[in-house]
Amino acid sequence: MTVKLSPLGGAGWQFFDNSGVPLAGGLIYTYLAGTTTPAITYTSITGGTANSNPIILDSAGRPPSEIWLQTGSSYKFILKTSTNVQLWSMDNLSGINDNSANQSYQTATQNQTIFPVGFSYNVGTNSLSVLVNGSKQVVTLNYAETNATTVTFVSGLNAGDIVEFIQ
Repeated sequence: MTVKLSPLGGAGWQFFDNSGVPLAGGLIYTYLAGTTTPAITYTSITGGTANSNPIILDSAGRPPSEIWLQTGSSYKFILKTSTNVQLWSMDNLSGINDNSANQSYQTATQNQTIFPVGFSYNVGTNSLSVLVNGSKQVVTLNYAETNATTVTFVSGLNAGDIVEFIQ
């Protein structure tokens, strides 16, 4: 089995509550994308040892090990406090550079219009977030929304950057 590093919580991540305090004892639940079916993540690139589900964060709000995702699979992550209060949910995530899963990777240039595969949102009401070049940090870029499936990046990208849209 092949695995890819998770773009969310993969390596060196620290999670915080809504007040900016490290999420001690926080819980990361992992599911198959679009479902409530638990999905296995792994502790290393070997894919030999599964993480617990939920993954319990340490006192500094960090996962006890890296988070690796099975190649070709898409996941949903839900982050909760230690008292099981949901902070957020992200769906349709796959491992970094896993082009075999249902992701919308594009090669972008500044001032280029990008048509994300299977990506839809309400024009003018969303904050579009992307991962750039497999970065483990979600960044928000300057962009113009043309319609529900077209985005033109105005700044923040360089020729050849790989962009993954996060919905």
